[in-house]
Amino acid sequence: MDDLKKLIREVPDYPKPGILFYDLTTLLKDKKGFHCLIDRLCAHYNGHPIDVVAGIEARGFIFAPALAYSLGAGFVPVRKPKKLPAKTTSVSYSLEYGTDTLEIHEDAIKKGDRVIICDDLLATGGTAAATVKLVQQLGGVVEGAAFAVELTFLNGRKKLPGLDVFSLIQYDK
Repeated sequence: MDDLKKLIREVPDYPKPGILFYDLTTLLKDKKGFHCLIDRLCAHYNGHPIDVVAGIEARGFIFAPALAYSLGAGFVPVRKPKKLPAKTTSVSYSLEYGTDTLEIHEDAIKKGDRVIICDDLLATGGTAAATVKLVQQLGGVVEGAAFAVELTFLNGRKKLPGLDVFSLIQYDK
């Protein structure tokens, strides 16, 4: 995946000093790189019966619909509070400094639906784990979690036990 990694801009000290931000917008604007990334994500799940791909706000909305389209599945947005118009269910989860909340429409996933969680980046795993809880609250079965990038040194996979966690690009530090 070095070909894709070369297309990602590294921005030091963003959003705060000491953080190295991996900016995927430079990969997204490269037509060959973007197509390659989506094709490789989709290839991992080809042949798996998937009903829904749940994309996590905001950058998960870039990858999840393309993955859903390729797999013949539906797309469901998982959003921050008060962004969805119909009745929602929510889950709050811990962050490094505080808590956050995610919501999903109550009718977005039916009992037994096979779901893939999708986001741009797996870091500590808290947001993805919260999304797993949301899907399970609605009766969905989480078949896997797909990410364009994974920061392996943050051990986010540990918060997703038993899942097929797939990431295309890994950073070890």
